[in-house]
Amino acid sequence: MKTLYMSIITALLVLSTFSCSEFLEEDPKGQLAQTTFFGSESDLDLALNALYKQVANRQATNEGQVHMWAGDDLTTHPASNKEDFREFDRSQVTENSNRLAISWRLAYRVIKAANYIINHADKLTGDDERINGRVKTTIAQAAYWRGFCYFQLSRCWEKVPIILEDEMNYEAPLSSPEEIMEQAINDLKIAEADLPVQWTSAPYAQGGMNIAVSQGAAKATLAYVYLSYAGWPCHKTEYYAQAASKAKEVIDASDRGDYYYQLLDEYRKVYSWEYNYKNTEVLLATYYNLTTQSAMSTFCDIIEDIDGSGWHDSGAEIKFWKNFPEGPRKEATFAPKTLLRGELQDWWWDPNYGTSSGRVVCNPWYLAACEGARGTEFDYTKGNSQGGGYTGEKSHKTIRLSEVYCWYAEAVGRSGGNDPFAYEALNRVRTRAGLEPIASGSLSPEGLAEAAYDEHGWEIAGYLWGSLAPRHHDMFRMFRVKDHFEFRKLNPEIEVAPGVFRKEKVEVTGTWDDIRMYAPYPSTDALLNPELGRINEEITARLGGLR
Repeated sequence: MKTLYMSIITALLVLSTFSCSEFLEEDPKGQLAQTTFFGSESDLDLALNALYKQVANRQATNEGQVHMWAGDDLTTHPASNKEDFREFDRSQVTENSNRLAISWRLAYRVIKAANYIINHADKLTGDDERINGRVKTTIAQAAYWRGFCYFQLSRCWEKVPIILEDEMNYEAPLSSPEEIMEQAINDLKIAEADLPVQWTSAPYAQGGMNIAVSQGAAKATLAYVYLSYAGWPCHKTEYYAQAASKAKEVIDASDRGDYYYQLLDEYRKVYSWEYNYKNTEVLLATYYNLTTQSAMSTFCDIIEDIDGSGWHDSGAEIKFWKNFPEGPRKEATFAPKTLLRGELQDWWWDPNYGTSSGRVVCNPWYLAACEGARGTEFDYTKGNSQGGGYTGEKSHKTIRLSEVYCWYAEAVGRSGGNDPFAYEALNRVRTRAGLEPIASGSLSPEGLAEAAYDEHGWEIAGYLWGSLAPRHHDMFRMFRVKDHFEFRKLNPEIEVAPGVFRKEKVEVTGTWDDIRMYAPYPSTDALLNPELGRINEEITARLGGLR
């Protein structure tokens, strides 16, 4: 299984900073002329290789998902070189953020590679039915990833250029949130219609598992995009019913056996190395291999400062950890102990708390994407001394079946429904987490929706690695970033153990303005597109010169 992505769906991971014009100047297949490309079936493979290279680059790094730090599940180091993360953590993002610029470019690189396929692959269409089928599934994969990226862009920027041609137009008009969502939905519908239920040959499938995006993943993505379209800022509430219907299609097909997806019996297995290549819960993931392409591992995110080890990129917010229901899911989500000065301690251990010699960082930390030496499980008791490092080969999971259960229950509730199967779906997730099931009909529709919303937040806690629906996106669509901003301004001490109180080290200040829901445009791109620069100036003026 370690050969995954070594053929068509593999490319070298690029972790360096990109030049501002590189996106425009590089053809996704290496300057192959449009008039000569797509002249044979092998060209479809080459084009998909170029597309999945960009997908893997985007899904691999935290730069591509930097806006996730605005969620209430993530925080970062209060000093060091983590300013880009802190800006999102505080909802005070500046246009000069380096990671913000990378996030923008990574998304548009995927879009450009997808556009080339969508606009030209049908040159192979002819009398050969098999090749025509390949053309359709190739275009469907490109449409999926283009729609995926436009949806992700809509979670970070209020308006973006919708580029459907091969070349970027710096003066392209900005599209509204509704237009962006409609574009994403249209692309995802193409993917849903033309992608197979099950891929049958490598590299699209390995060991009976779908590696490339499939029909089930497209349907699940539509369900979440509909759920989001019904929320802030578009408020197309009629889409709650459509979200429920689409999620139910995935659940029903899985229950019938049309799809192979099913929950793993223990939550600890979800992100384990043991199930990295045989996780039946995963509808879509990006797979990596250290020989050919590596993913950034959250091994580098261990939040502890006494030994000077760990990269300190991300940790859990204290309130989120405190509210997290006890049980096997919580035990598998957070490291039970932290190795400090050679001894295992509770994460809150700090004999000098509140003094100048106290710990700089004092937060729980997540285990989800941590891994040890190649092919081994991460052992939290060994800290950073077990052979892992900055990169790894754990898959980055985009959609899981447990999420679809939560989306279905929430969408039913928010559309005013209260049917028994919504409770059953939600209870499948709760039971595995070690929680008591919720009695059918015992909640109001709104209560059901909120229970499902909370459950999804715990189910994907702290997971930003290529995720379709991280915690931030849930808060965004429900317009709850503001409430969290106000809480973080107060920053009360929280009792984390009897008589032990801790609070966040990253301070949040300023006055809320709804414009904080979005990031400004990267300064490099604002220089090229006058409209982006004009909007950045308006944002600066609106916030009194400070984000």
